[in-house]
Amino acid sequence: MEKLINALPQLVKALIPVVVFIVVLLAGYILRKIIFIRVTKWAQKTKSQLDDIILDSIKAPFIIWSIMLGMYFAFEVSSLPPNVTNISGKILLVLGMFSVTLVLANIAAGLVAVYSRRIEGVLPGTSLTKNISRIIVLAVGILVILNTLCVSITPILATLGVGGLAVALALQDTLSNLFAGFHILMARQIKIGDCVKLETGEEGYVVDINWRFTKIKMLPNNMVLVPNSKLVQAIIVNYYLPEKEMAVLVNLGVHYKSDLKKVERVTIDVARKIMKETPGAVPEFEPFIRYNAFADFSINFTVILRAQEFADQYLVKHEFIKMLHERYNAENIIIPYPIRAVNYEQEGAR
Repeated sequence: MEKLINALPQLVKALIPVVVFIVVLLAGYILRKIIFIRVTKWAQKTKSQLDDIILDSIKAPFIIWSIMLGMYFAFEVSSLPPNVTNISGKILLVLGMFSVTLVLANIAAGLVAVYSRRIEGVLPGTSLTKNISRIIVLAVGILVILNTLCVSITPILATLGVGGLAVALALQDTLSNLFAGFHILMARQIKIGDCVKLETGEEGYVVDINWRFTKIKMLPNNMVLVPNSKLVQAIIVNYYLPEKEMAVLVNLGVHYKSDLKKVERVTIDVARKIMKETPGAVPEFEPFIRYNAFADFSINFTVILRAQEFADQYLVKHEFIKMLHERYNAENIIIPYPIRAVNYEQEGAR
């Protein structure tokens, strides 16, 4: 009993840092709840997305900061040797600065994503640009941390310069894709959301340009990954340049005995209805036809319609062909089948 009483002051002295740590941690948790509930309500009322980005970036690190702050105060009130306390304080300082750097990097990436949508075509909002913004902020943060620790940066930069040459030689393919990605972004001939067709036949929507690949989502919902270095060398059709609207060509043929003026009048009448009633068509566009060939079994012509974008052409063609077939049947306009004649006399002469 006497030993327990004598050890009680030491036990209390050892428990004080633990109590301080728990109190600070609980205070940080409660403060986080109060602050974020109120700030989130305020952020929902504002039109700016900056506050939303900041809130999303600091929600998770806030608890980590509370733990680090609790550890700092626990070390301060503990009976550890001064040198251990100083080392622990420096470690916590470095971790705190690094966590702040990560938060700033996430904020920078969020700002790039938001403002790239506002100034489309000037600042492309791809994972490559967002990752580059993160890397820049992280690099600056690491240099600040090293400077805080009184570590000379000049030898490190010199070492990185020499090592960079070796890395560049070893990663030629990766670096070529990286710089090709920058070229694609700066040239602005291909952007996120554009509908493109590669010379190999794949076509779809560009969903992302990262440090190695350009991702193209095809209409069947498959993803094509094209190396950036291959993409800059390929022949590409961009259906969104110079604008999204595109002509929709439908090739047809009618019987040689048809009244071509009547065929033109009926076809244009159907095409006008399609332009006004079909989703994805361009209502103000005036459709027209052009006869172009005396074919083997029909007089061929092309109907020119217009769609708002690449994917809309399929519904426009579908509705047009369906309505035109019904109207031709009502007007007794014949779309002939291919005809093949067999000369029996010539066959018998052999």
